[in-house]
Amino acid sequence: MRRRQICRRDPGAGVTTRLTWANAGLRLPHRRDCTDRMTMNTEVLEPRVHAALDNPFWSALQSLHGDIALRAGPVARYPAAYAPFLGVASAAEGDIGAGLEALVAPGESVYLIGVAPEAPPGWRREAFRPLAQMIRTTPLPVAEGPEILPLGDAHRADVLALTALVYPHYFRERTMDMGRYFGIYQDGRLAAMIGERLGTGECREMSAICTHPDFNGRGYAGRLTAMLVNDTLARGALPFLHVSHENPRALQLYERLGFRHRRDIGFWSLRRA
Repeated sequence: MRRRQICRRDPGAGVTTRLTWANAGLRLPHRRDCTDRMTMNTEVLEPRVHAALDNPFWSALQSLHGDIALRAGPVARYPAAYAPFLGVASAAEGDIGAGLEALVAPGESVYLIGVAPEAPPGWRREAFRPLAQMIRTTPLPVAEGPEILPLGDAHRADVLALTALVYPHYFRERTMDMGRYFGIYQDGRLAAMIGERLGTGECREMSAICTHPDFNGRGYAGRLTAMLVNDTLARGALPFLHVSHENPRALQLYERLGFRHRRDIGFWSLRRA
Protein backbone atom coordinates (compact mmCIF):
# COMPACT_ATOMS: atom_id res chain seq x y z
CA MET A 1 0.00 0.00 0.00
CA ARG A 2 1.34 3.42 -0.91
CA ARG A 3 2.28 5.45 2.16
CA ARG A 4 0.88 8.95 2.42
CA GLN A 5 3.44 11.71 2.86
CA ILE A 6 3.74 15.20 4.17
CA CYS A 7 6.51 17.70 3.53
CA ARG A 8 8.77 18.90 6.28
CA ARG A 9 10.34 22.18 5.28
CA ASP A 10 13.16 23.96 7.06
CA PRO A 11 12.03 27.54 6.46
CA GLY A 12 15.48 28.93 7.14
CA ALA A 13 17.37 26.68 4.76
CA GLY A 14 14.66 26.39 2.14
CA VAL A 15 15.05 22.61 2.13
CA THR A 16 12.08 20.26 1.90
CA THR A 17 12.29 16.73 3.30
CA ARG A 18 9.68 14.09 2.57
CA LEU A 19 8.26 12.36 5.64
CA THR A 20 5.72 9.57 5.82
CA TRP A 21 2.75 10.15 8.09
CA ALA A 22 4.12 7.42 10.35
CA ASN A 23 7.51 9.10 10.64
CA ALA A 24 5.80 12.35 11.56
CA GLY A 25 4.08 10.60 14.46
CA LEU A 26 0.66 10.47 12.78
CA ARG A 27 -1.61 7.47 12.45
CA LEU A 28 -3.97 7.47 9.50
CA PRO A 29 -6.02 4.29 9.00
CA HIS A 30 -6.72 2.92 5.55
CA ARG A 31 -9.62 4.82 3.99
CA ARG A 32 -11.72 1.67 3.81
CA ASP A 33 -11.95 1.22 7.59
CA CYS A 34 -11.35 4.84 8.58
CA THR A 35 -14.82 5.61 9.88
CA ASP A 36 -15.22 2.46 11.97
CA ARG A 37 -11.80 2.67 13.62
CA MET A 38 -11.87 6.40 14.23
CA THR A 39 -15.38 6.78 15.69
CA MET A 40 -15.42 7.11 19.49
CA ASN A 41 -18.19 5.41 21.48
CA THR A 42 -18.59 7.90 24.32
CA GLU A 43 -21.17 5.75 26.10
CA VAL A 44 -18.61 2.97 26.69
CA LEU A 45 -15.93 5.41 27.87
CA GLU A 46 -18.18 7.69 29.89
CA PRO A 47 -17.31 6.41 33.40
CA ARG A 48 -13.60 7.12 32.88
CA VAL A 49 -13.22 9.76 30.18
CA HIS A 50 -15.98 12.03 31.37
CA ALA A 51 -14.66 11.95 34.92
CA ALA A 52 -11.25 13.02 33.60
CA LEU A 53 -12.80 15.80 31.55
CA ASP A 54 -14.54 17.19 34.63
CA ASN A 55 -11.16 17.73 36.35
CA PRO A 56 -8.70 18.00 33.45
CA PHE A 57 -5.67 19.55 35.16
CA TRP A 58 -5.66 17.04 38.00
CA SER A 59 -6.33 14.11 35.64
CA ALA A 60 -3.46 15.02 33.31
CA LEU A 61 -1.05 15.57 36.20
CA GLN A 62 -1.91 12.13 37.62
CA SER A 63 -1.45 10.33 34.31
CA LEU A 64 -0.07 11.72 31.08
CA HIS A 65 2.12 14.34 32.75
CA GLY A 66 2.89 12.50 35.96
CA ASP A 67 6.61 12.62 35.24
CA ILE A 68 6.70 16.43 35.38
CA ALA A 69 4.00 17.00 38.01
CA LEU A 70 4.86 18.79 41.24
CA ARG A 71 2.76 17.30 44.07
CA ALA A 72 1.92 18.09 47.66
CA GLY A 73 -0.85 15.91 49.08
CA PRO A 74 -4.14 16.51 47.24
CA VAL A 75 -2.63 19.32 45.14
CA ALA A 76 -0.56 19.07 41.94
CA ARG A 77 0.72 21.61 39.46
CA TYR A 78 2.82 22.02 36.36
CA PRO A 79 6.28 23.56 36.69
CA ALA A 80 6.04 27.25 35.86
CA ALA A 81 8.09 26.81 32.69
CA TYR A 82 5.40 24.48 31.29
CA ALA A 83 2.08 26.08 32.28
CA PRO A 84 0.54 28.12 35.13
CA PHE A 85 -1.96 25.34 35.88
CA LEU A 86 -2.83 23.68 39.18
CA GLY A 87 -5.24 20.88 40.00
CA VAL A 88 -6.81 19.49 43.16
CA ALA A 89 -8.24 16.05 43.71
CA SER A 90 -11.53 17.55 44.90
CA ALA A 91 -12.75 20.88 46.18
CA ALA A 92 -13.37 19.40 49.63
CA GLU A 93 -10.12 17.45 50.01
CA GLY A 94 -8.40 18.00 53.35
CA ASP A 95 -5.24 20.06 53.92
CA ILE A 96 -5.38 21.85 50.56
CA GLY A 97 -3.91 24.98 52.15
CA ALA A 98 -0.67 23.23 53.07
CA GLY A 99 -0.36 21.80 49.56
CA LEU A 100 -0.92 25.18 47.98
CA GLU A 101 1.71 26.82 50.15
CA ALA A 102 4.21 24.12 49.24
CA LEU A 103 3.70 24.57 45.50
CA VAL A 104 2.84 28.23 44.85
CA ALA A 105 5.27 31.05 45.52
CA PRO A 106 4.22 34.30 47.23
CA GLY A 107 2.77 36.69 44.66
CA GLU A 108 2.25 33.92 42.09
CA SER A 109 -1.08 33.21 40.36
CA VAL A 110 -2.17 29.78 39.13
CA TYR A 111 -5.24 28.73 37.15
CA LEU A 112 -7.75 25.94 37.73
CA ILE A 113 -10.58 24.51 35.65
CA GLY A 114 -13.36 22.15 36.60
CA VAL A 115 -12.59 21.88 40.31
CA ALA A 116 -11.35 24.63 42.63
CA PRO A 117 -11.18 24.89 46.42
CA GLU A 118 -12.27 27.88 48.45
CA ALA A 119 -9.42 30.32 48.92
CA PRO A 120 -7.54 29.66 52.19
CA PRO A 121 -6.57 32.63 54.37
CA GLY A 122 -3.97 34.73 52.58
CA TRP A 123 -5.14 33.68 49.13
CA ARG A 124 -7.44 35.32 46.59
CA ARG A 125 -9.67 33.27 44.28
CA GLU A 126 -11.18 34.93 41.20
CA ALA A 127 -13.86 33.30 39.08
CA PHE A 128 -13.88 33.92 35.34
CA ARG A 129 -16.62 33.17 32.87
CA PRO A 130 -16.81 29.38 32.40
CA LEU A 131 -15.19 27.92 29.30
CA ALA A 132 -16.94 25.86 26.66
CA GLN A 133 -15.59 22.32 26.72
CA MET A 134 -16.13 20.67 23.35
CA ILE A 135 -15.55 17.15 22.01
CA ARG A 136 -15.51 15.45 18.63
CA THR A 137 -16.26 11.73 18.35
CA THR A 138 -16.08 11.12 14.59
CA PRO A 139 -13.43 11.94 11.96
CA LEU A 140 -13.38 15.12 9.91
CA PRO A 141 -12.58 15.72 6.24
CA VAL A 142 -9.18 17.36 5.91
CA ALA A 143 -9.30 20.24 3.44
CA GLU A 144 -6.60 20.57 0.82
CA GLY A 145 -3.94 23.09 1.66
CA PRO A 146 -0.28 23.71 2.45
CA GLU A 147 1.87 21.01 3.97
CA ILE A 148 1.55 20.27 7.67
CA LEU A 149 4.79 19.63 9.48
CA PRO A 150 5.63 18.52 13.02
CA LEU A 151 7.14 21.29 15.14
CA GLY A 152 10.12 20.69 17.38
CA ASP A 153 13.02 22.46 19.05
CA ALA A 154 14.11 24.02 15.76
CA HIS A 155 10.75 25.80 15.57
CA ARG A 156 10.44 26.80 19.22
CA ALA A 157 11.32 30.46 18.64
CA ASP A 158 8.70 30.74 15.89
CA VAL A 159 6.08 29.06 18.10
CA LEU A 160 6.82 31.35 21.03
CA ALA A 161 6.64 34.41 18.78
CA LEU A 162 3.27 33.39 17.31
CA THR A 163 1.73 32.51 20.66
CA ALA A 164 3.03 35.74 22.20
CA LEU A 165 1.18 37.60 19.46
CA VAL A 166 -2.18 35.80 19.42
CA TYR A 167 -2.25 33.35 22.38
CA PRO A 168 -0.24 35.08 25.10
CA HIS A 169 -1.83 34.12 28.42
CA TYR A 170 -0.92 30.51 29.12
CA PHE A 171 1.84 29.48 26.69
CA ARG A 172 5.25 29.12 28.28
CA GLU A 173 8.78 28.27 27.16
CA ARG A 174 8.27 24.52 27.64
CA THR A 175 4.57 24.19 26.85
CA MET A 176 5.58 22.46 23.61
CA ASP A 177 7.01 19.61 25.69
CA MET A 178 3.52 18.70 26.95
CA GLY A 179 2.59 17.07 23.64
CA ARG A 180 3.02 17.09 19.88
CA TYR A 181 2.78 20.30 17.87
CA PHE A 182 2.14 20.86 14.19
CA GLY A 183 2.23 23.90 11.98
CA ILE A 184 1.92 25.40 8.51
CA TYR A 185 4.67 27.61 7.15
CA GLN A 186 4.10 30.15 4.41
CA ASP A 187 6.76 32.42 2.96
CA GLY A 188 9.22 31.24 5.60
CA ARG A 189 6.89 32.24 8.45
CA LEU A 190 4.86 30.13 10.88
CA ALA A 191 1.36 30.92 9.64
CA ALA A 192 -0.70 28.63 11.88
CA MET A 193 -0.22 25.95 14.51
CA ILE A 194 -1.94 23.44 16.76
CA GLY A 195 -0.77 21.33 19.67
CA GLU A 196 -1.62 18.83 22.38
CA ARG A 197 -1.72 19.88 26.01
CA LEU A 198 -3.86 18.13 28.66
CA GLY A 199 -5.12 14.58 28.55
CA THR A 200 -4.97 11.01 29.78
CA GLY A 201 -4.55 7.76 27.90
CA GLU A 202 -8.16 8.01 26.74
CA CYS A 203 -8.65 11.69 25.94
CA ARG A 204 -6.39 14.40 24.51
CA GLU A 205 -6.82 18.15 24.50
CA MET A 206 -6.09 20.18 21.39
CA SER A 207 -4.69 23.59 22.26
CA ALA A 208 -2.84 26.65 20.96
CA ILE A 209 -4.90 26.55 17.77
CA CYS A 210 -3.94 29.88 16.32
CA THR A 211 -3.22 31.70 13.07
CA HIS A 212 -1.02 34.71 12.43
CA PRO A 213 -3.25 37.67 11.55
CA ASP A 214 -1.51 37.99 8.16
CA PHE A 215 -2.86 34.54 7.22
CA ASN A 216 -6.41 34.64 8.58
CA GLY A 217 -9.23 33.43 6.37
CA ARG A 218 -7.27 30.74 4.53
CA GLY A 219 -8.67 27.74 6.42
CA TYR A 220 -5.37 26.80 8.06
CA ALA A 221 -6.81 26.38 11.57
CA GLY A 222 -9.57 24.14 10.26
CA ARG A 223 -7.10 22.03 8.30
CA LEU A 224 -4.84 21.58 11.32
CA THR A 225 -7.76 20.82 13.63
CA ALA A 226 -9.21 18.18 11.31
CA MET A 227 -5.82 16.50 10.94
CA LEU A 228 -5.24 16.29 14.69
CA VAL A 229 -8.82 15.20 15.45
CA ASN A 230 -8.47 12.28 13.05
CA ASP A 231 -5.06 11.29 14.39
CA THR A 232 -6.29 11.44 18.01
CA LEU A 233 -9.28 9.24 17.19
CA ALA A 234 -7.05 6.80 15.32
CA ARG A 235 -4.98 6.48 18.50
CA GLY A 236 -8.12 5.52 20.44
CA ALA A 237 -8.45 8.79 22.36
CA LEU A 238 -11.25 11.35 22.53
CA PRO A 239 -10.32 14.80 21.15
CA PHE A 240 -11.46 17.73 23.28
CA LEU A 241 -10.73 21.42 23.60
CA HIS A 242 -11.59 24.46 25.67
CA VAL A 243 -12.65 27.78 24.20
CA SER A 244 -13.77 31.06 25.70
CA HIS A 245 -17.31 32.24 25.07
CA GLU A 246 -15.69 35.62 24.55
CA ASN A 247 -13.98 34.27 21.42
CA PRO A 248 -16.96 33.87 19.07
CA ARG A 249 -14.78 33.36 16.01
CA ALA A 250 -13.16 30.27 17.51
CA LEU A 251 -16.50 28.97 18.80
CA GLN A 252 -18.00 29.29 15.35
CA LEU A 253 -15.05 27.46 13.79
CA TYR A 254 -15.40 24.47 16.12
CA GLU A 255 -19.17 24.38 15.76
CA ARG A 256 -18.80 24.48 11.98
CA LEU A 257 -16.35 21.58 12.20
CA GLY A 258 -18.94 19.60 14.16
CA PHE A 259 -17.57 19.73 17.68
CA ARG A 260 -20.22 19.08 20.34
CA HIS A 261 -20.55 21.28 23.40
CA ARG A 262 -20.08 18.88 26.31
CA ARG A 263 -20.43 21.37 29.14
CA ASP A 264 -19.44 24.77 30.43
CA ILE A 265 -16.56 24.22 32.82
CA GLY A 266 -15.54 26.49 35.68
CA PHE A 267 -12.40 28.57 35.31
CA TRP A 268 -10.60 30.33 38.20
CA SER A 269 -7.35 31.97 39.20
CA LEU A 270 -5.84 31.55 42.64
CA ARG A 271 -3.26 34.03 43.87
CA ARG A 272 -1.05 33.79 46.92
CA ALA A 273 -0.55 37.11 48.71
